Amino acid sequence: MKTSIESPVSVSAKKPCKIPEQRRPLQEHSAPLRQNSDRFISHRGSMDFDVARYLLTEKENDNNGVYTTPSKESYKREIAASLLQDGDIASKKYRILSFTSKAPAPPEDLQSLYSENVAVDNVPKSSKSRRYIPQSAERTLDAPELVDDYYLNLLDWSANNVLSIALSNTVYLWDASKSTTSELLTVDDDVGPITSVKWAPDGRHIGVGLTNSVVQLWDSASNRQLRALKGHQSRVGALAWNGHILTTGGLDGLILNHDVRIRDSIVQTYRGHVQEVCGLKWSMSGQQLASGGNDNLLHVWDKSMSSSNAATQYLHRLDEHCAAVKALAWCPFQSNLLASGGGSADRCIKFWNTHTGACLNTVDTHSQVCALLWNKHERELLSSHGFSQNQLTLWKYPSMVKIAELTGHTSRVLHLAESPDGYTVASAAGDETLRFWQVFGAPDTLKRTKSKDAAGAFNMYLTHIR
Repeated sequence: MKTSIESPVSVSAKKPCKIPEQRRPLQEHSAPLRQNSDRFISHRGSMDFDVARYLLTEKENDNNGVYTTPSKESYKREIAASLLQDGDIASKKYRILSFTSKAPAPPEDLQSLYSENVAVDNVPKSSKSRRYIPQSAERTLDAPELVDDYYLNLLDWSANNVLSIALSNTVYLWDASKSTTSELLTVDDDVGPITSVKWAPDGRHIGVGLTNSVVQLWDSASNRQLRALKGHQSRVGALAWNGHILTTGGLDGLILNHDVRIRDSIVQTYRGHVQEVCGLKWSMSGQQLASGGNDNLLHVWDKSMSSSNAATQYLHRLDEHCAAVKALAWCPFQSNLLASGGGSADRCIKFWNTHTGACLNTVDTHSQVCALLWNKHERELLSSHGFSQNQLTLWKYPSMVKIAELTGHTSRVLHLAESPDGYTVASAAGDETLRFWQVFGAPDTLKRTKSKDAAGAFNMYLTHIR
């Protein structure tokens, strides 16, 4: 076990960035041109060029002053019937260069729906219209030097609509309302890389976990460090806020509750994991804490059982996962419902009743589960995955039927973060890109704008990611 590093952390807020000029952090990602276009390209094989040439030159040949006998006209019609399969082609009004293969007739229900003679009110309506889910990212930004480590938590979205992402030794802030990027801090190599970031509920202060076991508390408005929190013996890869309490999880297996208002910040210590803590989430009520670790364990801790400066016993010890448990998400519409996801040897999403500790359901996703997010507006769950598709999957709860699969990342999707309004999701992956998906619907104001915009969903240059 490594000893605690007590030397002060060296920080430079304006350290020159070593990123190549062509890949600046959080700039528009320039993807290669697609080889396959989605435009309809007409197929010339369905055109009859012989008929077209005949029709174009027929009048010219008839008016060239050459006298034709009835027998020649009869012979001409017989030749046309043999070669063009239509003996009366000259008397019919054919379209020049028209396609011989016509589009299939629309289904009967569509014919009645769009018929001018049938009122729309007469068409039966489903109880609820199906929401359109864009299959591609609305926006893609470069994220060079994003550490490809499953156990870290390097992305978060604040209540003030500012996205934070840790790229190697630097934390960048991206203001979603203005599409502006700023650098919050850069640490030296002896204490980096940065291993976790988490916004406080006020949307202004942010916790930053480091490889050297220290957690820094920063004020994003003034770009200054407020304090350094110690207590771990190795890197801190997981953070979670509960009011003024910052909970930290480390490679040493410890979970510490820091009251950031007081000098001696550690007020509770949770002991239960024997390997790295890689997932931490407080319930919405702030009464229960879920923790996942590389020891394949999921613990649920109850705040009421905590005692000051003493090792706290867990409420539930859940050992049904077969790999590291990083992905955790509390249900927004059922307070005692917790979703958890396992790593590459497990590949399952499990649902737990945290009052009883019972496993309610298990779904095999067939790929590593990296992150989970609940939809605040519908009974849906979003999961991000690793090999082999590196996809985002939207599930209907509780049936767990797949609603959509979103692809685009070329490496495992390690992190998910949700916008303050709960409609847009940001994903960061090992392919060093940050992508934005409007997977949970659209705000009412944006929906009204879209109805007037023929260009379709979310113009990437209208940067109001709300």
